[in-house]
Amino acid sequence: MHQHARIFLAFGMGGLMFPQLSFAALPQPQAPSRGEGSNILQTIQNWGFDGFMLIGLIVLGVMFLGVAWHAFGVYHEIHDGKKKWRDLGATATVGVGILGVGIYLVTKATGIL
Repeated sequence: MHQHARIFLAFGMGGLMFPQLSFAALPQPQAPSRGEGSNILQTIQNWGFDGFMLIGLIVLGVMFLGVAWHAFGVYHEIHDGKKKWRDLGATATVGVGILGVGIYLVTKATGIL
């Protein structure tokens, strides 16, 4: 038997002999940001609100990465002589505008929920 197999077997046997050592104290689940609600349906709706908030944040993160990716591309093309610095300024201005509109829309959408 290899030494790694012996070590694995020893830890496995220790876990079987002393199960209280192998079980971690897991944290309790957190309540939704709007509270648990008075019934299960309200609690599920509150969890849905948190889920949509997370999706909105992910969408905004992807938007930010897209704007940054495009800006880096324009910066690279400046050094290749294909674009000018004003193109990078226009990209940054339009990118900030797009991100502002995205943040506004996500904020309004979460207010509707």
